[in-house]
Amino acid sequence: MPPTDHGDISGFGRGSALLRRHQEDTARPQEFTLLGRDWYLLDGVFSPTYTPVTELFTSWLPYPAGGSFLEVGSGAGVTAVTAALSGCGRVTALDIAAAAVENTRRNIGRHHVGDRARAVHSDLFSALDPEDRYDVVFWNSNFAEAPGDFVNESDLHHAFFDPGYEAHRRFVEEAPDRLTPNGRLFLGFCSIGNTPLLTGLCDRAGLTVEVVRSERRSPDPDTTLDFRLLELRRA
Repeated sequence: MPPTDHGDISGFGRGSALLRRHQEDTARPQEFTLLGRDWYLLDGVFSPTYTPVTELFTSWLPYPAGGSFLEVGSGAGVTAVTAALSGCGRVTALDIAAAAVENTRRNIGRHHVGDRARAVHSDLFSALDPEDRYDVVFWNSNFAEAPGDFVNESDLHHAFFDPGYEAHRRFVEEAPDRLTPNGRLFLGFCSIGNTPLLTGLCDRAGLTVEVVRSERRSPDPDTTLDFRLLELRRA
């Protein structure tokens, strides 16, 4: 079970502030450096430079040497490319945003892993072949819960908000069927996410939740957040 969330931090408020920063930052770079490598960053794509989630989760994940890796919500493609560079023999990166898919493809090319990595435009698993299975499935989720009547107006909104946790519900119900017999399922989460709701969704899907690793960071002087890599296991 994940630890009880602390504080009175609004996930929707934090997500809204980060979205505004993406939209209003006139100095947003077209390239960035992370984990010792240089990356392209296209307009309208979630930037790993504004929050530590990509750096942390990419560093913590177990990459199956010679195995297969599936990332949901690839964004700029840092995690998927790292998986390929870490020895995975087959990597698939999915994203609902066309700009993110193109961004991932460019970084796949930049780091010369096109022989074992691909980027696919997909709403969760919808674009995969029915028989596709992976040794590791991972989603750095849009854990900011939006009000029930909230509508994601753009592709970028999907990177932050999950109204009603509908995408989380679909993920925990569908992801286990995308695993190989000994495959592992991971979710990148945060203390501003709705942990009780996620736990309830997992319970109904027959999954247990284990915190594999967590780290407390202060993205600004007034806020401290816990970033958690969760493993979802069949009960």
